[in-house]
Amino acid sequence: MVLNVRQKQADAIVRMLHFNTNAPSGLGGRQEDESFKILILDRYTQNILAPLLHVNELRRHGVTLHMLLDSDRQAIPDVPAVYFVQPTETAIDRIASDAARGLYDTFYINFSTHVPRPLMERLASSVATSGAAARIARVYDQHSQFASLEQGLFTLGLPSTYLQLNDPGAQDTGIEAAVGSVVEGLFCALATLGVVPIIRCPPGGAAEHVAAKLDARLRDALRDRVNLFSEGAAGSGLAASLQRPLLCLFDRNFELSVALQHTWTYKPLVQDVLRMKLNRISIASDSNLNPGGPNASNQQKSYEVDDADFFWHSHGREQFPKIAEQVEAELAKYKSAIEDLNRATGANVDPTADPAESMSANTRGLMSAVSSLPELTEKKRVIDKHTNMATSMLKLIKERALDHFYSLEEELVSGKADGDAVLELLQGHSGTGADKLRLALVWLLTAPTVPTELECQAAEDALIAAGADMAAWAYVKRMRRLNLTGKGQQGGGGGAGGGAAYDAQLTTLLGSTFGQGLSSLTKGVKNLLAGEQQAAVTVAVEALMDGKPNPDTDGYRTFDPKGPGGRAQRPAGPFKEAIVFMIGGGNYLEWESLVCWAQRAQPTPKYVVYGATELLSGEEFISQLAELGRRSNAA
Repeated sequence: MVLNVRQKQADAIVRMLHFNTNAPSGLGGRQEDESFKILILDRYTQNILAPLLHVNELRRHGVTLHMLLDSDRQAIPDVPAVYFVQPTETAIDRIASDAARGLYDTFYINFSTHVPRPLMERLASSVATSGAAARIARVYDQHSQFASLEQGLFTLGLPSTYLQLNDPGAQDTGIEAAVGSVVEGLFCALATLGVVPIIRCPPGGAAEHVAAKLDARLRDALRDRVNLFSEGAAGSGLAASLQRPLLCLFDRNFELSVALQHTWTYKPLVQDVLRMKLNRISIASDSNLNPGGPNASNQQKSYEVDDADFFWHSHGREQFPKIAEQVEAELAKYKSAIEDLNRATGANVDPTADPAESMSANTRGLMSAVSSLPELTEKKRVIDKHTNMATSMLKLIKERALDHFYSLEEELVSGKADGDAVLELLQGHSGTGADKLRLALVWLLTAPTVPTELECQAAEDALIAAGADMAAWAYVKRMRRLNLTGKGQQGGGGGAGGGAAYDAQLTTLLGSTFGQGLSSLTKGVKNLLAGEQQAAVTVAVEALMDGKPNPDTDGYRTFDPKGPGGRAQRPAGPFKEAIVFMIGGGNYLEWESLVCWAQRAQPTPKYVVYGATELLSGEEFISQLAELGRRSNAA
């Protein structure tokens, strides 16, 4: 698989930890590094490393201590230091100060992206003046200004990009700076992958602006005989160089509704309900789930999920009620493995006991179990983690009746519901004000025609009674009436909800109990059978990768950084791989729609990498819409 963005970035980071020399593969290497070093990060690069390498993996690569650049650090004069920071004046001055103070023996300075010449000269002048130039061993541009969350998912970590690009009071310099940050992050992702894609985007707006600047940036890089992309493709062979991927750029206004919808599958639910950030979730402890219990407390538990988590990888796209069954099925497999181990070794390991205690008890015959017990211990830890996550989500789903909101929104997108059904739920007691606002906005955006003023007024009265932030409603209502988003949008390759093939239906309540564990608790939560969850972006990407004439995408702009200057011709398809990037914020629901289509594509499956300026929950996106409403005096 060529476009494994997580593996590629991990390999680059590990090379950096080994002073930019050849090193074991980032996520698979097991060789210990005997050269010890200190790792210095800033807040941004800390977020890049957090989803990639854990503390034990850093230690395996010789990192004995990692600290923040702006922290108060003591001198460790005999140890080399690896700096990984953004190229800013503040970072340059702090590095120069550390070198002048002689905090570390040698300095290996790595910038997350290209360091401008003025900043490089500032660093050189500072260390020369202090007499610390000899301590600077190397300076590198890592081109790693993005965070890889899974093998096909990354984010640039640029907050409020949608707000910055749509702010009616924004100055040209501010917009250009925001676009420049997006272009630099995308360039870093492409350089890490070692690919030069053909770029497609809808005409006009932020997507075309970014595409044009990225095309120019790539052309500049390719002018050198030896460049980032020739190095990245060195081991890929001729076939890889001929099979270039497609880069599809979209503006968030292309489809707003998918950023607001409630979800029902596991990964999108975890992001939306548990507010997952950079693969980390914080939820109430077990005792907190039972506030009246004797051990109730306000403690929070943090969990991490990624490709290495077998349950997350295998069941992340399943609907929530099914997760309960899968948790119990995995727990049954674990108990069966423990029982098999008991019989094979003659030990007496209690399958209900803590695995760590099981490992230390009954030493007889455990020599043969050394290789299997650690694996079982890890499996039990993962099962417990997802049990706690699912239990916490179940509590919130029942409190807010999220299944009702999800099912009605699915019917709205597929054209099977009307304003009366929406008004009935808005006027009811289910859900929070934010939940009701999201439903109302999905209705406003997906209605075949703009709702009448009478219908809007009834919805507004219900939202005000629920305590919703009406600035977001006023802003989206204004956009819909100006035909800037929603089903009537022109020139967007189908508009919001265009081509969506949701075929959801509401079935009966779960009538059977799957055991006495978590699945029995889901009784009363509706089991919703979703159909083809194709977002408008997925429909457009399918047409673009097919490469055949299509009235919805024929007007899309094409940029080929390897071709002659000027507007490129539409590329011949089909394409096997694509990078889909959403400017203004994406989410797991949109990514899931793309992945599900790609895996079922005919005649052969496709592979899609999804990226966004940031990954947002529905409520986080609403806050940006509300701020735009206030700034544009729409409220």
